[in-house]
Amino acid sequence: MKKIGLLSDTHSYLDDRILHHLQGCDEIWHAGDFGTAEVIARLETVAPLRGVYGNIDGRDVRLTQPLVQDFELEGLRVLITHIGGYPGHYSPAGRALVLERQPGLFISGHSHILKVMPDARLGLLHLNPGAAGRHGFHKVRTMLRFDVAGGRVQNLQAVELGPK
Repeated sequence: MKKIGLLSDTHSYLDDRILHHLQGCDEIWHAGDFGTAEVIARLETVAPLRGVYGNIDGRDVRLTQPLVQDFELEGLRVLITHIGGYPGHYSPAGRALVLERQPGLFISGHSHILKVMPDARLGLLHLNPGAAGRHGFHKVRTMLRFDVAGGRVQNLQAVELGPK
């Protein structure tokens, strides 16, 4: 079993509340829009990081983070990209990725809206952790914590980090 902390859209903002909720995680996953490479460096001091670059990320982030993460963990195929949409409303690129790679877990960011949605038609779970940063239209900063074991997401928790 692996404990995962999932966040997105930090937009160069990382506070003690975020770091507190990441303590004890085996891995941190970031679904894009880090803002700066400094955010990456700080997250990597807490736990190993798997991330993707987002549309606002510059060269410093794009040098170390790919557009797509595709990996298996504890028997679960995971696909992460920043702009992917959600079940019934996938972006064209997100839909193509999901159909080609057939993950059990599809993660995207970008919308700043926390979503946990099964896609029964494609046999996957979609997660969007919302936005952990202060930039954007969202009112409350959010992230997700969960375990991965036996090819499944377990013990999923939505974490409210407070107002932006």
